[in-house]
Amino acid sequence: MAKSDPNIFPAGDWRGKKIGLLGGSFNPAHGAHLELTLAALDKLQLDAVWWLVSPQNPLKSRDDMADLQDRMESATAVATDSRIYVTNLENDLKTCYTAETLARMTSLLPDAHFVWLMGADNLAQFSAWKDWKKIAETVVFAIFDRPGYSEAALASEAAEVFRDCEIPVRLAADLATRTPPAWTFIREIKNPLSSTEIRRKNFNNQEVKNKLPSNNISEDDVSSSAEPHSSKTLLEVIITSLEDDKAEEIISIDLKGKTSIADSMVIASGRSTRQVAAIATHLVTNLKKSGYGNSTIEGLEKSDWVLIDAGDAIIHIFRPEVRSFYNLEKMWNMEISPDDFTPDKMLSR
Repeated sequence: MAKSDPNIFPAGDWRGKKIGLLGGSFNPAHGAHLELTLAALDKLQLDAVWWLVSPQNPLKSRDDMADLQDRMESATAVATDSRIYVTNLENDLKTCYTAETLARMTSLLPDAHFVWLMGADNLAQFSAWKDWKKIAETVVFAIFDRPGYSEAALASEAAEVFRDCEIPVRLAADLATRTPPAWTFIREIKNPLSSTEIRRKNFNNQEVKNKLPSNNISEDDVSSSAEPHSSKTLLEVIITSLEDDKAEEIISIDLKGKTSIADSMVIASGRSTRQVAAIATHLVTNLKKSGYGNSTIEGLEKSDWVLIDAGDAIIHIFRPEVRSFYNLEKMWNMEISPDDFTPDKMLSR
């Protein structure tokens, strides 16, 4: 059984030990947290994994957040391996941000080897974290794949900045003892179960199934799990995100009655492959943060033409010359005038 120990530092001698850190709200904890942890213990050859149950993530809404003690109990019930320690260290250390927590922990335990564990969705938006470069220079990272996020994660700003610090997964067992920055990407772990989906299913009185196939492992690194739906519609979230990232010639096409694939199609341009990738990555992150779940993304590797499937909306982001060649606007028999590019016209289609 996991050790529920808020005062974990005096609990044992951690000198020289390799310790994985899985931070988040655990609202609630679930089987995918456990399976990711077991995979990390195995692939990274860790001595222990600490589940850092946060008092309140500064990037998340307080709505729908269970009491800290309830979340601690939820995590303790799920963590059935004796190498897992469930703790509310952030509460004890009085830290709010990951960078602060890690600075305190490495100061208090300078001889321990820490590895930060997180999902690919978090790497995709890691550059939005406070002092993210400082975090990456404090501890090493192990990134676990999640459906629809591989390309976005590997094309993210953080991945680009620390590209030369990535080590192959065959050397993952040595990661903990390397000097940061260093990271590895573990691809074969792809279970989509998340705390957010569990809360939604509970709300709808549906049965929640936490037992996952043993060869299908992932986690919802709860430090960035989706909030309940924002007041914005899906189309508003998409267009606002595109505009914020300076996408050009944004148009929205009403597909109702034309096809069953989606209700809307949004087309936009980026001036370069780098801008196209950044626009797409940020959009996927913003959709999840606004409560619209995990979107699938294709084409990010080359970023000439990126397709995002957000359920009721399909988004195409092109480089200008590629957009001109395919001319999707004409395919859908659109009559476009300059006034059609105004936000009020786009949102009213």
